Amino acid sequence: MPRYTLHEIARHINGVIEGDGDLEIHGPAEIASAGRGQITFLANPRYQHYLETTQASAIIVDRTTPVPEHLAAVRVEDPYVAFLQVVRLFFPPREFLEPGVHPTAVVDTSARLGDDVRIGANAVIGKGVSIGDGSRIFPGVVIMENVKIGKNCVLYPGVVIREDCEIGDHVILHSGVVIGSDGFGFAFQQGKYEKIPQVGRVVIESNVEIGANTAIDRATLGETRIGEGTKIDNLVQIGHNVWIGKHCVMSGQVGIAGSTHIGDYCVFGGQVGVNGHIRIGNKVTVAAKAGVTKDIEDGQTVFGFPARPIQKMRRIEATISQLPELVKRIRQLEAQVATLLEKEGGLNQTNGEKHG
Repeated sequence: MPRYTLHEIARHINGVIEGDGDLEIHGPAEIASAGRGQITFLANPRYQHYLETTQASAIIVDRTTPVPEHLAAVRVEDPYVAFLQVVRLFFPPREFLEPGVHPTAVVDTSARLGDDVRIGANAVIGKGVSIGDGSRIFPGVVIMENVKIGKNCVLYPGVVIREDCEIGDHVILHSGVVIGSDGFGFAFQQGKYEKIPQVGRVVIESNVEIGANTAIDRATLGETRIGEGTKIDNLVQIGHNVWIGKHCVMSGQVGIAGSTHIGDYCVFGGQVGVNGHIRIGNKVTVAAKAGVTKDIEDGQTVFGFPARPIQKMRRIEATISQLPELVKRIRQLEAQVATLLEKEGGLNQTNGEKHG
């Protein structure tokens, strides 16, 4: 691993040094586990207590956070982003594939490969495929007919892209991703399910990253589309004819049913489920495990099942937390009412005897 002085690191991240700029750093580490000669960072106040105990030699912090005397500091506007730049400095991108096409890869003669495209062992490239400059196709990838792939894409082992789909520039597809599988479309006729032809395609716009074992179904007709800059985690299911806007984030095990439209800059927590044929606006946040059953307007934060605005759900959750005490009070009141009724019945009986 390379070594850099604190001066060199500060120049790389446009930071201001407090302490010994000639200090030699041999790597980055998390604040709780960092040792001598390593640099760490603090971006979340929850971890501020580690400032007194960390063994790191230097730390990247914001402009105002006090730092103990035993730590050299590099002050920046955004410590988290700066630390990522330092990680890339110490761990530059690795090239796993040899130049050119591996001898065991099967590339149709009609396929068009741009400059410096690298294709790994046992990959299959179908008829009419186009792959842009600098893209990397790892071993075992299958790309079917008439697929278009842009520049500087990375398709890790085991990716499958079905026919007629389109991938933009700088797209990363992790192992097991399937783009363009058939949408889940069936019609129930005469006691059995008949398959509805799925003849659309999937379009993945530029700068999208899709996690391992995620499946994005082709449209029944038209397009399933993932907007520019969107990041999708592992094990996500996106149904046919879904449109997802730009710069959205979707955590693991999200499921989106067919023909749903999602706006730009939305954030979905883990295991969110979304009903089909609904519209979700821009800048919507859906908390983990929520079930979205109807349209959501721009800018809302929702959670729960069915998903409701956060203020309402907090009131509901607060009420639910009081249920045991409420049940106890109701039982006490029932007992008191029963006692009063018994006394009233006794009085009525006594009065009746007197009148008799």
